[in-house]
Amino acid sequence: MIVFAGLCTLDILQLVSAYPAANEKVTALAQTVAAGGPATNAAATAAHLGEQAVLMTAVGRHPLTAGIRADLDDLGVDLIDLAADDNAPSVSGIVVSAGNRAVVSTNGAGRTLTDPDLGLLLNARAVQVDGHYPELAVAVLTEARRRGIPTLLDAGSWKTATPDLLPLLDVVVCSADFRPPGVTDVPAYLAGHGVRWIAVSQGEGPILRWSGGRLVPQPVPPVTVVDTLGAGDVLHGALTVAVARRWPLTDATFAEALDEAAAVATRSCASFGTRAWMSATR
Repeated sequence: MIVFAGLCTLDILQLVSAYPAANEKVTALAQTVAAGGPATNAAATAAHLGEQAVLMTAVGRHPLTAGIRADLDDLGVDLIDLAADDNAPSVSGIVVSAGNRAVVSTNGAGRTLTDPDLGLLLNARAVQVDGHYPELAVAVLTEARRRGIPTLLDAGSWKTATPDLLPLLDVVVCSADFRPPGVTDVPAYLAGHGVRWIAVSQGEGPILRWSGGRLVPQPVPPVTVVDTLGAGDVLHGALTVAVARRWPLTDATFAEALDEAAAVATRSCASFGTRAWMSATR
């Protein structure tokens, strides 16, 4: 079992030939609706790769959450809703054009979660958090560390609570946009906070793996990009699976895990939305 803790949204995606101008209406070329958010897409990836995936998040009881629940059920993701009485689901509006996307979302801001049942981690082989819902992330990571379970962070962007998470993490893969205030050497910063396994993703550019105090580039497979939405989430979900299957890591097996995860994430960029790639690889 692999546990994911973090954001869950209802993603409404529209594919257009070009972004609309101010006050312009356009007709979408395609549309899809799915559960989204970094931890959610990572959990979906893990389930697709054959793992039992458990998602701790906030969904609530608004009628729109039926779409979230149906999607997660179809994917085989076990949902633990820590905001069952909340009536305000997080919704993301996403417009995709020429492989790029524009996203508008509340990202779960202002939601209150109940305390998780940490006994669930008894059978966990890895834990990943995305930095949303910091109190949940700290609780889950602390218990995982106590049990000797590998801990990972999807570091897509810097958050004010990130410093509280770093001492609890074994693996951090950050995007090129992840920038702690005043820090120029991000990998060295992470290593200085006790993180052992570090890498930087660069989209279609090589993944930079921290090894021996320096960054080693690992090329990613080429792909004709249709949509990059969720590709980073897929990378982190596949990496968490790869780490769980190789733990404890060595420098060589961490490199293997990154290559394996990059191959999965690359496949996800070849189709529109965050689910179509799964149908193509069943």
